[in-house]
Amino acid sequence: MNDKRDFHQIAWGPSLEEDWRNLLVLAVREDLERIYDWTTVALVPEGTRGAAAIVARQAGVVAGLNAARITLLEFDRDSQWEPAAEDGAAVAAGQVLARLAGSARSLLTAERIVLNVLAHLSGIATLTRRFVDAVAGTGARIYDTRKTLPGWRRLEKYAVRCGGGHNHRLGLFDAVLIKDNHLALAAAEGLHRTPAEAVQAARAFLSHFTAIPSGAPAAMPLVEIEVDSLDQLRNALSATPDIVLLDNMTTPQLVEAVALRNSLAPEVELEASGGVRLDTVASIARTGIERISVGAITHSAPALDIALDWS
Repeated sequence: MNDKRDFHQIAWGPSLEEDWRNLLVLAVREDLERIYDWTTVALVPEGTRGAAAIVARQAGVVAGLNAARITLLEFDRDSQWEPAAEDGAAVAAGQVLARLAGSARSLLTAERIVLNVLAHLSGIATLTRRFVDAVAGTGARIYDTRKTLPGWRRLEKYAVRCGGGHNHRLGLFDAVLIKDNHLALAAAEGLHRTPAEAVQAARAFLSHFTAIPSGAPAAMPLVEIEVDSLDQLRNALSATPDIVLLDNMTTPQLVEAVALRNSLAPEVELEASGGVRLDTVASIARTGIERISVGAITHSAPALDIALDWS
C-alpha cells in the first residue's frame, strides 16, 4: 500500500479520549440525571468494597478497553483497573478482559456504561475482522465509511482498526470525494461536468492553497470520484484521480473495471462500494481491486456479548 495514497489511520490518543469523555457526560446524565442510583444507594452500604471481572460471553475481537477504564475512574478515582487483554486481541468465550476493584457503589453505577461501550466497539471490531479474514490473501483492503453514529465516528473507526480494517476519510474536511449528487447538482444548475472535468476542477481548486489550512491533515486531500458505469470510469481515468469508487457494480463489471484501469491508468486505485456482504466480499476482492468500503461494519455490527461478573 502506498502510504501517501491513503487516509489518516486512527489510533487511541488524546482526540479519542476527548470524544469519549464528552460522550460520557451524556451517558452519566442519562443514567443519573444529576441525582442518584437509587437502587444502589438503598441497598449497598456506603464504604462497601467490591471486585469484579469483565468477561467476554462470546468469542470476538475486543475494542474499547481504554474507554471502559476512563469510565470506571470517572466514577471512582480510587478504583483499580487491571487489564487482562488488549484492544485488537481475539478473545474466546469466557475470557476475562479486565479485573476491577473499588467502591461497590461506583462499580454498580458504572457497570452498564462500561459494558455498553465495550459491547458496541467490540462488536464493530469483531464484524470487521470477519470481513478482513474473508479477503485474506487477495491484496484487497477493507475500509469503513462515514456511516457512523453522530459523535461516535472516531471511536467507531478506531474499533474498525482494532478489527484489522482501514479507515476511509474521517470527515468532509480530509478528502475530496466527488459523488453522483455533486455531478447531478451541477447538471441541475446548467453546468454539465464529466467525471474527468470534475476531478480537474477539484485539483485546480486545491492548487490555490499554498499552505495547509489550520486543522486540516498534513497533506493536501486525496481526490476520489464515484462512478457507476464503465464509460464513466474510462472518462474519470483520463484525469488520474487518486481513487475511483465503483458504486454498486457487479463482479463481472469489477473485473472489466480493473482491466480498464490497468490499461489506462495503473497508478489509480479502485474501490468497490455498495451492498457488500460477508458472502460476496471474497469474490469482490478476487477481481483485483485494492479497496472495499463496507458501511455495515459500523452501522450494522451487532454488539459483542460482554458481562461483568462479581468476585
